[in-house]
Amino acid sequence: MRNSEKYSRGYYMPPVKCMKWAEKEYVDHAPAWCSVDLRDGNQALIIPMSLDEKLEFFNKLVEVGFKEIEIGFPAASETEYEFCRTLIEKNLIPDDVTIQVLTQSREHIIKKTFEAIEGAKNAVVHLYNSTSVAQREQVFKKSKEEIIEIATTGAKLCNEYKKNAKGNIIFEYSPESFTGTEPEFARDICNAVIDIWKPTPDNKVIINLPVTVEMSMPHVYASQIEYMCGVLHDRENLVISLHPHNDRGCAVADCEMGLLAGADRIEGTCFGNGERTGNADIVTIAMNMYTHGIDPKLDFSDMPSLVELYERVTRMRVYERTPYSGALVFAAFSGSHQDAIAKGMRYREEKDCDKWTCPYLPIDPHDVGREYEGDVIRINSQSGKGGIGYILEQQYGYDLPPKMREDFGYAVKSVSDHMHKELMPNEVYDIFCKQYLNIEKRVKVIESHYVQQPNGVITAYVTAKLDGSDKAQTHTADGNGRLDAVSNALKKMLGISYTIVTYQEHATERASTSEAVSYVAVERNGKVYWGAGRHSDIINSSIKALVSAINKALE
Repeated sequence: MRNSEKYSRGYYMPPVKCMKWAEKEYVDHAPAWCSVDLRDGNQALIIPMSLDEKLEFFNKLVEVGFKEIEIGFPAASETEYEFCRTLIEKNLIPDDVTIQVLTQSREHIIKKTFEAIEGAKNAVVHLYNSTSVAQREQVFKKSKEEIIEIATTGAKLCNEYKKNAKGNIIFEYSPESFTGTEPEFARDICNAVIDIWKPTPDNKVIINLPVTVEMSMPHVYASQIEYMCGVLHDRENLVISLHPHNDRGCAVADCEMGLLAGADRIEGTCFGNGERTGNADIVTIAMNMYTHGIDPKLDFSDMPSLVELYERVTRMRVYERTPYSGALVFAAFSGSHQDAIAKGMRYREEKDCDKWTCPYLPIDPHDVGREYEGDVIRINSQSGKGGIGYILEQQYGYDLPPKMREDFGYAVKSVSDHMHKELMPNEVYDIFCKQYLNIEKRVKVIESHYVQQPNGVITAYVTAKLDGSDKAQTHTADGNGRLDAVSNALKKMLGISYTIVTYQEHATERASTSEAVSYVAVERNGKVYWGAGRHSDIINSSIKALVSAINKALE
């Protein structure tokens, strides 16, 4: 990495200042979206999709809400041609969906392209040729005038073939490698094509300005787009389209800033698949708009199913940290993060909030088909009492007292640290049961009966087994309540002293049953021990909690 001097900036700034886009705060409406998953994305796959896989993916894109879908380069291969014909001949294209096909500016390719779309109700014919300095000098070895002639020849041929075509045919032109093209030359070649196609309000032309190779920071691209929007002929009859690749990791930003600069349309792929570092990720762009309160006109409410299909048919993988769609994008392992999320969730319930403001979660996971418990709160040795308690409460109905949550948190973290792994919710629950719930190792209460004395004092008759003995003992004691009386009887029976420092109870409902849960903390020799009890009867649940705490103290 010592030869940076051999690189130069291969892009060109507009000849005039173009920075009005920077005065805007956010994208305030959805652009027209065009998925290029089945063409640009497919050609970048190690194993291209089969016909059946492309058909399944096409149907999913329609389900998501794409109204424009680039389906291939029909003249490139028989597979591409067959896919196009299958969609048309089997009437698989909804009336409100427009297919798009790509063609080079060569007559036999244009001819084959129009043959491929014969019978389509709505189609975009996308014509392109390369215009950058590097392509002109190194690949084509042609002058600017000769490069313009390639484009205009193709534009004229498209006009000729359109005369005999049925259906609604829309034209699109791309000065490929736009980002390495002088803006003035990009202006000239696009205007030459526009003048041939003669767009009207009812027959608009798409001018696509691709980031074929990302060369600059996003603000430079935005300035280029703003410039082009101001110098193209018949701007009111044009649809300015963006097609950024991700070589510098800024394709999403290119799109967002390009939209601020006046663009109307985005071409990209789901999850950013494409050549080299990929295309702009339409999922991320659309969801970014969604989090600003703007309807993107695409439905990603079942993100898991889209991810599953994508991974299956492309053999690619959605990285765990991919925004909005990755397996871990909502996951919080940190204790402080989990605590803040849990408190944020309770705040929303208590306040019945309209707006989403939960700490650490920029979007409601439910909006993309994810769950709070399994996707948000994840438990490992870094987790805290808040998240661990939240899992136990939401999935199993146990609302632990704050100090018990802290005690339980240490127990869970110790297990996770020792096993060196993430713990699933069922494993967290197992730890809770083993550590606190209905524990009867040293002391087991068989039954208890109560008599209320005239003065209000409760007398308890407690029968219990000690240390695994088959022989039961019965002891009697008074108390200011049933639990206090049972506690005094157990103290006599065991010959120990302790103090009940916490008692808490609540009902829990699971399926058709409703049971009581109790939590008891006892202090013995300066240390606090927690126990939990669960039973259909509230008194029995409190006794079980007390006995569990005593058993913990006797370990």
